[in-house]
Parts: sequence; C-alpha cells; structure tokens
Amino acid sequence: MKTLRPFTLVPLGLAMSLLLTQASFAKPPITKIKNPLQIDPIILTGISGGSVKTDCGYISTTPSQVIEVMESLPYLQLTAESQGQPTLLIDGPGGRFCVLSDDDIKSKPKLSGYWTVGKYSVYVGELSRKNYNYTLSISQQQK
Repeated sequence: MKTLRPFTLVPLGLAMSLLLTQASFAKPPITKIKNPLQIDPIILTGISGGSVKTDCGYISTTPSQVIEVMESLPYLQLTAESQGQPTLLIDGPGGRFCVLSDDDIKSKPKLSGYWTVGKYSVYVGELSRKNYNYTLSISQQQK
C-alpha cells in the first residue's frame, strides 16, 4: 500500500494545479456586432491594465474584450471609462490602433469610424501600473 500512495497523490496534485491555473488560460467572450445594433450602446465591463508595458500603457497578456463585426459598419465608436487613466489598444483587420486618455481634460479614450468585417482584440490598458474597473461603450450614435 505504501508504494501506491505517491501514484494517487500525483494525479490529484496535477488536477488541483490545472484547476487553480485555469483562470490564466481564460479567453474573453466574443461580442458579435451586427448592423444595426440591437442595443445601443452595448456596455461591457472588466478590469483595466496589466503587467505588459507598451506604448499604449500597461495591458494584460490577453485581450480585455474580443469584438466580432459580422458585417461592415459605416460608423462605430468604442469609448473606455475608468477611475484611472485608461487607454484603448485595438488590434483588428485594419491594423493596430492606440488611443490614450488626456489627463488634463479627463478625456475618455475613443476610437470611431468605419469598421470592416472581422475580429478585433480590444485591450483596455492603464497609463499607471494600477488596475481599475472599466466600462467599454460600443455605439453607432455619433456624439
């Protein structure tokens, strides 16, 4: 019986390890966007910032949100809001775009315009090393 004990503990330890680290492998849900939006604005929430230092502030290793545009949109606007200094890094079919907040006027980073069909990885970053709750607004209303 004593020789079987290590063989029962190893699988149990491996299973517990996988369960505890599964959160780090979590993928953000995909938000599908069709024209016109069924709800306007669409509101998504999460935690801004991360450990990766970029020219667009500190971001996480995985996207904060993934947006899939199902058909081309003549106008779509993404706006990030948090208590800190949020940034938007959007990586999609048209390229990679960074929008910083302007602390002097407490602006909210926004990206608007024509959006083509495809998947967009959205990183809600933070200029400081802190993390804040954020709200990401997706709208077709021109403001």
